[in-house]
Amino acid sequence: MPASPPLKAALQLDSYACENGGVNPFLISVPAAVLATGGVAAYGAAFPRAQPFGPTICRTNSPRKLAITFDDGPNPAITPKLLDLLDRYQAKATFFLIGRFVRECPGLVKETAARGHALGNHTESHRNLFKLSPSQITVELRLCHHAITNTIGAPPKWFRPPYGFRNPWVIPAATALGCKTVMWTLIPGDWLDRPVEWLIRRMQPIASHAQRNINGSDQPPARGTGDVLCLHDGYHRELNYDRTRTLASLEHWLPRWRNQGLEFVTIDQAVGTPAP
Repeated sequence: MPASPPLKAALQLDSYACENGGVNPFLISVPAAVLATGGVAAYGAAFPRAQPFGPTICRTNSPRKLAITFDDGPNPAITPKLLDLLDRYQAKATFFLIGRFVRECPGLVKETAARGHALGNHTESHRNLFKLSPSQITVELRLCHHAITNTIGAPPKWFRPPYGFRNPWVIPAATALGCKTVMWTLIPGDWLDRPVEWLIRRMQPIASHAQRNINGSDQPPARGTGDVLCLHDGYHRELNYDRTRTLASLEHWLPRWRNQGLEFVTIDQAVGTPAP
């Protein structure tokens, strides 16, 4: 069945991400059932830059700024190694945490915050919020919100819906907790069982954008916008999940991105006023 006009528009909006072999690295995360519905509902529910259900943050405020984000943690098997890797390149990131894992690993959450990274709400149990009622959504967000607040002594300011799925009640529920909703420009699919070389190729658009927007542009570097990269340091169904491919892909790209002039920032730094 042909896509509806809004869905076609959404595909065009995200077509820039097709630089890595012609396969859109956002669409790999969208179930066929959602796309099949077509229309504004599918567009607003699934596409990262869609705004009909409320405002989202999808880009940084400078082409020099790359916001690396991680979902589904904390994960004792990988998060500590990621923290060490990020330290090596003086990189700051944003970790969107699952509430029930926060309560199981409070020390790791405190360590992540102490190293200067931002923490965000990724719900209590990673349910698909698109299918939930307003009261169920509120419970999912509040439980995670309180888990993070009780662990580090400060509430999270950022929220990312599981799978990126939204309905009309999701963003208002986050806003009621003082959180802004964060999506992405690139989600390369690091949860898929593919070789690390495949994942490295899927992250090539970051370098391509940097080459075009920083090194190959006549405009001052402070103009334009940069990327928000969505990766995973955990798995919502279990702790200690193997995410070594994600770690290895970042070991490959972090020095290369840095050499291209990219700055690795938290979402706080990504949306703050750029330096003159």
